[in-house]
Amino acid sequence: MVARKFVVRYSDSTFDVDYDTDDGFEVFKFQLFSLTSIPPDDQKIIGGDDDRVVSDDSDLVSISNQLKLVSIDEKDESRLVSIDEEESTTSNGSVAQDNANSLVSDEELARMLQAEEEALMLQQFAVSGQSEEFEQIIQPYISKVLMYEDPARQEAARKTVPVEELEEKALVSLAKEGNFKPSKIEKDHAFLLQLLFWFKESFRWVNAPPCDSCGNDTINQGMGVTLPSESQYGASRVELYHCNSCSRITRFPRYNDPLKLVETRRGRCGEWANCFTLYCRAFGYESRLILDFTDHLWTECFSQVLGRWMHLDPCDRVYDRPLLYEKGWDEKLNYVIAIAKDGVYDVTKRYTRKWLEVLSRRNIIRETDLSATLTNMTRDCRKSFTSLICSMLEDRDKNELEELEKGLHSKDDASISLPGRQSGDKEWRISRSEIGSNEDSSLSCSSCPVRLCVDVHVTSIYNAFFPVLSQFIENSLSNSRTVEILKIFKEILVELKNSSYEKRTISVNPFVLHLLPYFDQLLNALSLKSEIDTDEKVNICLAGDPVKTSLALPVVLDALDDVIVNLNNCSNLSKASLSLPLMRLNRIHSGSVLASGEELPFGIVSAIWFHFNNLLFGYIWRMFLKSFFVIPFLTNFSPHQHLMDYVQLNGKNQMVQKVVGSCISYQTTKCMN
Repeated sequence: MVARKFVVRYSDSTFDVDYDTDDGFEVFKFQLFSLTSIPPDDQKIIGGDDDRVVSDDSDLVSISNQLKLVSIDEKDESRLVSIDEEESTTSNGSVAQDNANSLVSDEELARMLQAEEEALMLQQFAVSGQSEEFEQIIQPYISKVLMYEDPARQEAARKTVPVEELEEKALVSLAKEGNFKPSKIEKDHAFLLQLLFWFKESFRWVNAPPCDSCGNDTINQGMGVTLPSESQYGASRVELYHCNSCSRITRFPRYNDPLKLVETRRGRCGEWANCFTLYCRAFGYESRLILDFTDHLWTECFSQVLGRWMHLDPCDRVYDRPLLYEKGWDEKLNYVIAIAKDGVYDVTKRYTRKWLEVLSRRNIIRETDLSATLTNMTRDCRKSFTSLICSMLEDRDKNELEELEKGLHSKDDASISLPGRQSGDKEWRISRSEIGSNEDSSLSCSSCPVRLCVDVHVTSIYNAFFPVLSQFIENSLSNSRTVEILKIFKEILVELKNSSYEKRTISVNPFVLHLLPYFDQLLNALSLKSEIDTDEKVNICLAGDPVKTSLALPVVLDALDDVIVNLNNCSNLSKASLSLPLMRLNRIHSGSVLASGEELPFGIVSAIWFHFNNLLFGYIWRMFLKSFFVIPFLTNFSPHQHLMDYVQLNGKNQMVQKVVGSCISYQTTKCMN
């Protein structure tokens, strides 16, 4: 027996082919058929410097390492497939992106299913392991997910979460889309995403831990023996690191108990996924720990809003992007297994659009044996469940299988660009070949959904500043006195912002009572009011929906900063000052926007994103001219240059620059009409 391993390139895709020469030439041709869908009878294999045709009589042990496979299709032109033996190269190509996010044609689907059937048949020759080996890999994770059901562990996790803060952010994220009265499942979905974002900021990635003694950098010195205090929390191994400064040894135990991880709040993807899945269970979400056999873990939660399981990766702060690993990280997936308290599931098809490639790499266990093994493990997990619950779970399992098959045979949107791995040291990511095609890439605008953005509150806030400044001018207040009053008002709002969003109230000193009439309209825009209690104390408190106040406070504070800075740069405050752009008019409209802008700068999308398909260019240009052409006393005024300065201050990415560049190309007279 002579085993040979080839890398097969076909239509920009790359397949790993393991071949035993004792199986014969016909089996080799069927392997190529399962990978390329070129029927054996249509294959013409050419090899050697003399372009000799390889036939059934050829010696596959001694033939050239470089072959060509030519297929003559009646409908298409000849197609060429290059086959290079892996010993001459270790690089793998990536599958070209599909052109549309739609189901494949019936003809193509039938061809894919036939190729899959052949691949399953040929997989029998490559499988080396048995079901016992597969079970040994999975079983420890079943024990781990059962820890998530422990009330003590759940309570310990909940105590570390700023629940009210995340609830407020969740409600604000819904309000930004105009949903001020969300249903429970909508609030739960939004809270889950905020939990993901919070976890990313609160958990620490460990490349090499800092020295426990002096805090300086360390280098790995190998493995050590676990201490009883470490093995108590499931640490089966401990990494040792030598300090570059004080020469002390720092221990990094790889804990498996999520209770300990809630305390340490550090680790790599195993610790991150383990701990985050506990947090999800602690807040009542149906959750799974996802094990990728290529050495990564993440979480899935069932979303009632989406009606399906949703991918969440806490390491990279990504959700509902299951193709991230195959398309962004360039992972060569084989098995992706979901482990939960109610069963073990093969969810690999959710994470790939290259199923035939993946199938060629699944060589631990036969597919039929895999299905039987997972069924037995799931049955064992559910042995204490009631028949009603089992029936409900079986229905959901059936729906998920249909969803996975449908997704597998759909085409992903080629315009969506997914990044390489973001977590971990760069050298480490490069060594794992997970950095992707563009090491500086991140989730692109095209990967974000278009959503409705409601920013009407911003307009009312900006409008409310005009009467405030007008009253200062009418009362002949100096610049310094105006700035002093605005700073006092800002301090009041900062204290309100830091208080409980549902019960915002603050008592103000009597000496500022005479200042409140200046801000009546602005308080109204904030859904706030001033009132005097029975003790004759002046309070500022909520006047309406607390979420509206949460939505508006960051805008007012941002605008106050602008006004204070610009007033400090003014020689004196006068009516002419009201014509100056004392605030950046960059967030004053509503419309359909890309969600990639929702963090700019306080969860409010820049107006440059709005009305993208309608009157964007002319509208922005008219607003810009309206802001600047009312300044008759300015000389040598260049609106184009001012607009570019404006963008340099407020533009957050290249798309903004591109849009404004298009704005400048408009004729001024045309936009003014």
